[in-house]
Amino acid sequence: MNIQPAVFIDKDGTLLEDVPYNVDPALMRFAPGAREGLALLAAYPLTLFVISNQAGVALGKFDEAALLDVENRLRHMFAECGAKLAGVYWCPHHPQGSVARYALACGCRKPAPGMLLRAAHEHGLDLARSWFIGDILDDVEAGNRAGCHTVLLDNGHETEWRIGPQRVPDMRAANLHEAAQHVVLYGMPAGAAARRKGAIQ
Repeated sequence: MNIQPAVFIDKDGTLLEDVPYNVDPALMRFAPGAREGLALLAAYPLTLFVISNQAGVALGKFDEAALLDVENRLRHMFAECGAKLAGVYWCPHHPQGSVARYALACGCRKPAPGMLLRAAHEHGLDLARSWFIGDILDDVEAGNRAGCHTVLLDNGHETEWRIGPQRVPDMRAANLHEAAQHVVLYGMPAGAAARRKGAIQ
């Protein structure tokens, strides 16, 4: 089986403007550089996923079913950029949650790598050739623990800066477009051809 490389993208603060606990599709807006980043990644043989902690479920802010509308809107937003969203993985858990069935320590909540490992299992992905792009060090740790390359968006969203051996990104970028440029310039095999001309602007 020909396993494929993937790009895993954090949702809030990386792909979308960070609106806390938002599940209203009407309020979903691309973060700066995100539209251009998706268009660039779409030109290469990369499988694209969104990976997101959604503790609002465990905290009683919204029902897990509300995330279906969010996923549908994400698919439309990707399509507007000429990209295909291969899958979305949510973690609805939080150890201090108020909704009993979701109030637990799990293996999927970032910085744990569970969502990435599940995606790799379900879609036949090559994690060693894959990338995780996020705006905080929990994203970096999740990607590193899964065996991916990692890019940290240095956009001011990381405030704690808890440093550790798994929390060092391979690269830093200002936004998703710059991160995507890193991925296609340094992460693709030599001679890999874009699926359309003019992919790197």
